[in-house]
Amino acid sequence: MSDFSTADHAFMARALHLARKGIYTTMPNPSVGCVLVRDGKVIGEGFTSPAGGPHGEINALRSVNGSAKGATAYVTLEPCAHYGRTPPCAKTLVEAGVVKVVAAMTDPNPRVSGGGFKILEDAGIETVSGLLEADARTLNQGFFKRMETGKPYVRCKMAMSVDGRTAMESGESQWITGSAARADVQQWRARSCAVVTGVDSIIHDDSSLTVRANELRIENPEAAAEKQPLRVVVDSTLRIPLDAKILSLPGTTLLAGVNPDQNKLKTLAEKGIEVMVLPANESGSVDLEALMTELARRDCNEVLLETGATLAGSAVEAGLVDELLIYMAPVLMGSDARPLFQLPFSKMAEKRPLAIEDIRAFGNDWRLICKPTD
Repeated sequence: MSDFSTADHAFMARALHLARKGIYTTMPNPSVGCVLVRDGKVIGEGFTSPAGGPHGEINALRSVNGSAKGATAYVTLEPCAHYGRTPPCAKTLVEAGVVKVVAAMTDPNPRVSGGGFKILEDAGIETVSGLLEADARTLNQGFFKRMETGKPYVRCKMAMSVDGRTAMESGESQWITGSAARADVQQWRARSCAVVTGVDSIIHDDSSLTVRANELRIENPEAAAEKQPLRVVVDSTLRIPLDAKILSLPGTTLLAGVNPDQNKLKTLAEKGIEVMVLPANESGSVDLEALMTELARRDCNEVLLETGATLAGSAVEAGLVDELLIYMAPVLMGSDARPLFQLPFSKMAEKRPLAIEDIRAFGNDWRLICKPTD
């Protein structure tokens, strides 16, 4: 581990700040920030463009007024070494004449891992890594998890009353929380590659699951809303109504089934709706682990579950949920209403411990961010 100076920390912190600007538009690529420094002064900076566009290093080089020769590049991820939709950033840094590259961490992508550093070192450029690595990993945790495990980073968003209820006995659930909390959900949708729900949520609420630019509190909300996440409906036997809003909205809707009705399958195909047939679990429903593996195969880094107690409980039981987003409204819904999660525990030993990462207010509601700890 190299000894990093206060200035090194400041420049990498700036690169991480820049990288955060791209988290809503760069998927499935990671969002990378780059700061170019010469003689202790910033001469250029940039972050990753939407997928298919220049990476952070290239945008930083393009921002320099003159030459970047002799500069040090601070990047939040090892520069890429392969040809994709864009040329390798490592080679471009060599051609630009930088003398040192400080990276937050090595790229876990097998096509890159260590390869970018090797290109730089073979050209006589000094490389060091590990500066603010934990922050860099958190920034692109979905990308890293997909590369390292073949699964996406899964968040489960739930809204509940103070007495832990999510819907009335009939299934009615709109709206538990207020507008400020619902607007916050938009930010999580916008950074997700896919939003997953169950067919019962569509039947009861006719949910859209779209990202709406006017509710996004970020820079350039139109660009984020233009890149709608994949909408996935878990629907084992294709019970979804053919007139459901989610089937005709901008973006792509994918149905995940087990034993689909062939006539309905044909009708949906004629409407341009893809049905993904997956293995069944022990209860005959869609195997959620198989679903997550398939979404990762389709380059989904972060997945947001917005669903009811049964599907959410199944995902928790299967150990697929990395993070819980729980919105709590100051209302009581009564003992006959539906619980937050359908988890058939009967003993205290079965309880699932959580670590609370964050609690904050949104209007009259509260949001808890929790992570399973076992």
